[in-house]
Amino acid sequence: MNETTKQGGCTRTLALTVCSAAIGGTFQYGYNISIINAPTSYVQKFINETCNERWGTALEPSQVTLIWTFIVSTYSLGGLLGSLLAGPMAIKFGRKGSLLLNNTFLFLSAVLALSSRSAGSFEMILLARLLVGVNAGVSMNVQPMYFGESAPKNLRGAVAFSSAVFTALGILMGQIMGLTEVLGSESLWPYLLASNALPGLVQLITLPWFPESPRYLLIDRGDREACGQALRRLRACSVFTEEMEEILQEQAGAGDAHAKTLWELIRDRSLRRPLCLVMVASSAMMLCGNDSIYFYASYIFQEAGIPTDKIQYITIGTGACEFTSALVCNLLIERVGRRLLLAGGYLFMACWAVVFTVALSLEGKVAGMPYLSMACVFAYILSFGMGPAGVTGILPAELFDQLTRPAAYMVAGSMMWLNLFVVGMAFPFIVNGLGQFCFLPFGAVCVASCLFISFTLPETKGRTLAEITEEWNKKDTANGRPKYSQQSQSPTDPPECLEIEKI
Repeated sequence: MNETTKQGGCTRTLALTVCSAAIGGTFQYGYNISIINAPTSYVQKFINETCNERWGTALEPSQVTLIWTFIVSTYSLGGLLGSLLAGPMAIKFGRKGSLLLNNTFLFLSAVLALSSRSAGSFEMILLARLLVGVNAGVSMNVQPMYFGESAPKNLRGAVAFSSAVFTALGILMGQIMGLTEVLGSESLWPYLLASNALPGLVQLITLPWFPESPRYLLIDRGDREACGQALRRLRACSVFTEEMEEILQEQAGAGDAHAKTLWELIRDRSLRRPLCLVMVASSAMMLCGNDSIYFYASYIFQEAGIPTDKIQYITIGTGACEFTSALVCNLLIERVGRRLLLAGGYLFMACWAVVFTVALSLEGKVAGMPYLSMACVFAYILSFGMGPAGVTGILPAELFDQLTRPAAYMVAGSMMWLNLFVVGMAFPFIVNGLGQFCFLPFGAVCVASCLFISFTLPETKGRTLAEITEEWNKKDTANGRPKYSQQSQSPTDPPECLEIEKI
């Protein structure tokens, strides 16, 4: 077998696995963020009509807005619950099995959303958003774990970053489906909210044909034969002795130890440094305000002075912008590295937040300011997609070993969803209270995140956990601090395939 054949086979199998897992995984996260924007006025009208039929009185506009805000933000609470379920599910059912089982929440939410109008219950929409949030919370944690443990070293960053590509694709597709000409009309909004069942069905049909994570099969389940079969399919090599030996060494290093629980991870002092890094990076990803643009896109463009009838088409541009930037970043991540993309992305976001504020302040005084504001929103999303959107999800896979990784993703996911809920609840009030200065708080978060990442995050591109630990130890020695260590120092990066006849 020549090198081209090996690499092509590896890439082809991984690509199919990635597509199958992501179409019902992070694609759903982006899709469900964007589809809720289109039917805003219709659902608010439905809420008011329902209350009027029940109690004979209409709600005040502020009350309708409050209920709508809860419906939107319940998605984040569901995501927080899903992120807490993701770790135990990934250990008990495996990475692939968890993704398949996760579709149960999705199908239940689709049934509730589809039945809500005929049942005359806006509470069903609330519950549907909670369940679809649980689905997104599980997939946002399990999918990067699955990809990071299945990809070879030379493709690890690109494969892991594909989660962000599918998130952006989901956002774009959700915006297209939300057009008035498609499913965004008053008569079809229940079908729009239930349309997320289709990608889940695609995953349910296709994913069982692809292998489970090789590292999970060997280290967690102790099934060497199944691990070999999975590697054979993913690497397109007959044998990979060197890679198998590394996984066996990690298994031996773990001994009889079990995967750490969330509480054990938090209490372990040796893991405080990577845990703090992951917590700050995950929080910053949501506190930077990018996802609020999709939750409340119409509010932002109204502040920018864009005509109401043009907003739905301009919103599609924001999704296309993030999708394009994610594709470009997917090609750059193994060349540029993680730290530069993260810090650089936040730096550019901070700059565009300032320009956006100036443009909003000059609206009505200088011609063309609404369109400069719109350009700033696009640039803000572009900067987010070029770094924070995808790199943040890779960090737990590269900073933690097999036994601590599920719990680390639980922490990362919890911080992301908790902060998304806070921003989702606060953003309408920030817009109303600060007006043209609404993006300055997010700009401040971006500046702080850029500085923190620049000074604390080591470059993880193409490096093992042992090499990252060694860099930290050198800095600790130079600063007179105790050396950093993790219990398992076994490298988690799969090396290149070796073509031999037997394992």
